Amino acid sequence: MNTVLITGSSSGFGKATAQLFLDNGWNVIATMRRPGDNTLEGPADRLRVVALDVTKADSIKAAVNEAIGLFGGVDVLVNNAGIGGFAPIETTSDELIRRMFETNTYGVMAMVRAIVPHMRERGSGTIVNVTSRVVYNPAPMVSVYAASKIAVDGFSQALYHELAPLGIHVKLVEPGYGPDTKFESNMMALNDEHSFPAPYQPQLNVLMSSLPKVTTSIEDVATAVLRAVNDTGPTLRFPAGADAVAAAEKHAALGKEAFLAEMHRAFGVQQ
Repeated sequence: MNTVLITGSSSGFGKATAQLFLDNGWNVIATMRRPGDNTLEGPADRLRVVALDVTKADSIKAAVNEAIGLFGGVDVLVNNAGIGGFAPIETTSDELIRRMFETNTYGVMAMVRAIVPHMRERGSGTIVNVTSRVVYNPAPMVSVYAASKIAVDGFSQALYHELAPLGIHVKLVEPGYGPDTKFESNMMALNDEHSFPAPYQPQLNVLMSSLPKVTTSIEDVATAVLRAVNDTGPTLRFPAGADAVAAAEKHAALGKEAFLAEMHRAFGVQQ
């Protein structure tokens, strides 16, 4: 029986992914910063909840070592833990910038470094890095978040080739806009009355009015992760949700320059 280790499993995409893998007969190691937040339902013999903070080296080492021992090894790592930010770069604090990169970027790299020796020794394994639709269309007000996710995109592309000779697969899952998670509310909770100065209000209005009407559910993301894990072919990218799929297809069809020109028009940028 295969075993998956999932970061950020207390809610949202991570929780839905853990539940789907449980429902499909996998051993699941659901990690979260506060294990008391666990509300997963599954057979006790196939579910373990482990404390993990991806921004702390000691926590990563302890959690990965524990995970490897629980079911005799880890077949799949899903790097899902992440935080967001929604504000102009001008009003985004140094603290928030560091927090986003420490969780979204450095945390992913640290988890990969911790699990690769185990997978290399076994000669097999899959690493799924969850990024975002933002890698196709970075928008105003999410510049730092976009940078943290695009960094993981580039990291994963290189890692795909680096680890393939060792029998380790690398996959990217790219969720679209998902308002049915805590992610959006958590992002906005970081803001105050000073976050959007008057000169940015026109951009903010355009951005809020352009939010996709068809969005991404937590089930869309969980299904995409499971599909990515089960894929033994060369596919790297798995957009999750109708809006993410549409963005990926448009990006491929138009090419980078034409896609960028369309983004300019959407946000009222003079060319």
